[in-house]
Amino acid sequence: MSNSADSPGTGSTGPTRPRARLKPVRILTAGVFALAGLIFFTSFDTAKGTDIRTDTSLLKLSDLIQERSRKNKGLDESNATLRERVESLAESDDGGSRSKNGELGGLERSAGTHELTGKAITVTLNDAPPNATAKLPGYPEPQPDYLVIHQQDLQAVVNALWHGGARGIKVMDQRLISTSAVRCVGNTLILQGRVYSPPYKITAVGDPDRLKQALADSKAIQTYMVYVNVYGLGWQVADDGDVTLPGYTGTVDLHYARPVA
Repeated sequence: MSNSADSPGTGSTGPTRPRARLKPVRILTAGVFALAGLIFFTSFDTAKGTDIRTDTSLLKLSDLIQERSRKNKGLDESNATLRERVESLAESDDGGSRSKNGELGGLERSAGTHELTGKAITVTLNDAPPNATAKLPGYPEPQPDYLVIHQQDLQAVVNALWHGGARGIKVMDQRLISTSAVRCVGNTLILQGRVYSPPYKITAVGDPDRLKQALADSKAIQTYMVYVNVYGLGWQVADDGDVTLPGYTGTVDLHYARPVA
């Protein structure tokens, strides 16, 4: 005997079919499609009012860095012009003696804030071709960092030129001073707030023969020359004749850490 719960109700024409219940998976699937549609509609509506070419939020990070580098260059040039005007006014109203003014001028030239003219050489460093292979037997096939210029390579050249008696050095288009720092991030050079890509040019004013000898004597550069000969890193030393290096145009204020009280 079947119980009453299994019997059809009075007046029914057949057995009652249980109501189908929506499974949680189906509910979740429907929700995902609804959300996707909303996102698509929102993106389409936003894109109608957005000019991709002028929306700075869509620019590549490298583009933003280059734009900041150009702005820093303009600020440096403006700073140099203002400093020249201030120095000119100070010289006309300082009441100093001729000997004192001459001494001050000598210190300014040593500091690198004034132009410097003299015989010069230029060292050019460049990355190796991306498909470079070992040119000499007994050396491993190159890793990616074997084929790019590193910070220590640039520093080795700068240090050797100073050691060789350079009276002034320019890296790319900027004059170095005592507080200048040559730093690389990836395969780009960051110097005094501006960004450069290889090839890197380093120009030094001094005795060309002494400068070249200092380069040849540098242990760090001797190591670099192994990579030049084996993997094809770029290296060129050229005599420039008489060259005028620009004066340093950045800020000369010193910033240093202070202990917390």
